[in-house]
Amino acid sequence: MLMETPLLALDRARALTSPRLSPVRTPLISVLIHGGVMALWIVLFARAFFLHGVVAWSTGIAYVIYDTLLLVFVAWNSLSLMRPSPVAASGAQPTLGVAVAAHNEAAVLSITLNALLGQTRVPTQIVIADDGSTDGTAALLAERYGLVDPGEGNLSEPSPSFPALRWLRMPHGGKARALNAAIVLMTTDTVMTVDADTLLEPDACAAMSRAFAGSPNLVVAAGLLSPVCSRTASGRFFQWFQTYEYMRNFISRYAWMRAHSLLLVSGAFACFRRDALLTVGGFDPDCLVEDYELIHRLRRYALDRGLDWDVRVIGGARARTDAPSTLPSFLRQRRRWFAGFLQTQYWYRSMIGNRRYGLIGTLMLPVKAFDTVQPLYGLTAFFLLLAFLLGGHVAIVLPVLIIILGKIAVDLAFQAWSVHLYRRWSGDSTTSSFGMALLASILEPFSFQLMRHGGAALGWLYFLLRRSEWGTQHREGLNSVEEGR
Repeated sequence: MLMETPLLALDRARALTSPRLSPVRTPLISVLIHGGVMALWIVLFARAFFLHGVVAWSTGIAYVIYDTLLLVFVAWNSLSLMRPSPVAASGAQPTLGVAVAAHNEAAVLSITLNALLGQTRVPTQIVIADDGSTDGTAALLAERYGLVDPGEGNLSEPSPSFPALRWLRMPHGGKARALNAAIVLMTTDTVMTVDADTLLEPDACAAMSRAFAGSPNLVVAAGLLSPVCSRTASGRFFQWFQTYEYMRNFISRYAWMRAHSLLLVSGAFACFRRDALLTVGGFDPDCLVEDYELIHRLRRYALDRGLDWDVRVIGGARARTDAPSTLPSFLRQRRRWFAGFLQTQYWYRSMIGNRRYGLIGTLMLPVKAFDTVQPLYGLTAFFLLLAFLLGGHVAIVLPVLIIILGKIAVDLAFQAWSVHLYRRWSGDSTTSSFGMALLASILEPFSFQLMRHGGAALGWLYFLLRRSEWGTQHREGLNSVEEGR
């Protein structure tokens, strides 16, 4: 009888815990919630052709109300960031390993590895999960780090210069498969996933270790990411808007964490208890956003079994990550993110509105149900307003503009609040400016926000066509950081 390999055991665990592989009945409440938000959009859109005055812009009014309510929720639940952070309780430091997924990342891989090797607490293990690279990755690892090619499917001996560093060479099968192969070979208590285009701050690993040492129930911890783009005019434009978008998003994640409902971490910089990862089967290679889906699976597994597993964002663990610098690359990224979000929402539809899953089922996932159509609301509202303007419908346009000005005022206040809280939380005041943040908030609804919605609309098409390729991304941001040193 053949023995089951660790990877096969991981696949079997995933088959038992994933609703994609072991489907469950979809409750009526889930169908009603998703159907309701879509039906509401159709009704509100139709009103534009039958009503007069501001109510003809009902789609936009609904969008403004929903977004404002979310901002109020986040602002309220992030108030605790105004208080000093409690000192983490001391405990046994778990061993920490890092898996770096890399596919043709030779241009930036050394920057990422040097940052890991220069940590104040160097990880016990650093495994480069080489996903079938065909560029100069092999030469880089051999020449700069002294690693010997282990052959496909094998883990190398440690680097003679850096004993924590090893090379796992895999056939090209995608990021999730490469990470899974690394996870089953690692032996540390916790495993941090770091993208090959992500540069950790010197204390990032130590901050993650302290978080796990002080919280036995913690199974996933996310770090804070700052986007880095190229120094071109286009790159500066996208870095400006993405910088404040990332800050708002991390404040939002903190708010949902406070509500015990956080479902989103970034696999570019996240840390997991290895035994929990193995229990639920690691990352799903068939998901476009494997990190987002994994948190749903961990949450579902824990809540089904009454386990007090926690997911947190750690303000002291910071990193910079390469972000899109051009419109095509930005749209490709957001298309994949949104298509993966729709995948996950569909696979975990049995949790939506289900009281068994607490606030995740009754609040977070219904909010995400509305988020599936939020881009449709946003784009519809914009193009209806444009049509009213071009058609000379002054009776509609003037009150709509008053609503938009009011919403911009709310957004300005929230933007300033987010930047202030983020600075207190992260201790980073160098990457933000209140003046530039407020200017971005004023311009965003008519520029960057439309690009986001456009990428999401492409994600809907991608999802419906069941496309799965990621598309090629060009890494320019981290190289510009290295050149500026």
